[in-house]
Amino acid sequence: MTSFKNIGLIGRLGSARAVDTLKRLVRYLDKRGLHVIIEDRTATVLLDHGQQEASRDRLGEICDLVIVVGGDGSMLGAARALCLSGTPVLGINRGRLGFLTDVSPDEMEVKVGEVLDGHFEIEERFLLDAQVYRNDMPVGDGDALNDVVVHPGKAVRMIEFELFIDGQFVYSQRSDGLIIATPTGTTAYALSGGGPIVHPGIDAITLVPMFPHTLSSRPIVVGGGSEIRIHIGETNEAYPHVSCDGQTRVVSKPDDILYVRRKPQRLKLVHPFGHNFYEVCRSKLGWSSRLGA
Repeated sequence: MTSFKNIGLIGRLGSARAVDTLKRLVRYLDKRGLHVIIEDRTATVLLDHGQQEASRDRLGEICDLVIVVGGDGSMLGAARALCLSGTPVLGINRGRLGFLTDVSPDEMEVKVGEVLDGHFEIEERFLLDAQVYRNDMPVGDGDALNDVVVHPGKAVRMIEFELFIDGQFVYSQRSDGLIIATPTGTTAYALSGGGPIVHPGIDAITLVPMFPHTLSSRPIVVGGGSEIRIHIGETNEAYPHVSCDGQTRVVSKPDDILYVRRKPQRLKLVHPFGHNFYEVCRSKLGWSSRLGA
């Protein structure tokens, strides 16, 4: 048995399937005699649930384990809040791909039971911190489990910027932007941009240009401890947006500086025994199985 006694629940809003799975999960945890705490926003879709409610940040302080029912987007939001407390997180897939929420609803009771009985493994994933400075003063920040993206926003035009890694000048570029991805994020937006898939156990950051105005510009993989600095060009007509996990956090101005670094805290992602990253890739990305299988 594990020490998981206080179980937090976070669900995908606006999904009837996620609500049904949440109700099943509450009943199952109740039968096991566990204390269930439901995130306050999730509680709004679970009428008469009879459980304690708490904010997402508070869940990390009072729970031994948090279970997220939804897609990878739901997990991204939970990860940014829960990495600070180091609370382990388990994902049940009620989205589309489900790279992070890898437990199927059809086997939920079995797999959750295995975890509660101590049959699980914990995988740590790092996040990125992003900070934008203007005239040497901070004007905005954010964090991301998948990626930090510099892009022109709604404007259909290229942006200009200079890239520095650990203080060394790399290049000036005109493009639709730049994706700065963790290993977790290399199977997300960065993959669509032509970036490589990086195993989550590798301590690396991937930089993927978005439609660069040169055929020689290619993705770069650097050490996870690297400091990424982007100087927004002074002649930009568009005001580039800085997005973290798809959510705009700062609208920058010409001559702003964006710093991206690895976050000190890490997400503790729980998997039932037998989790295999390459099997997940085969399943989610449609890779071929072994010959004759």
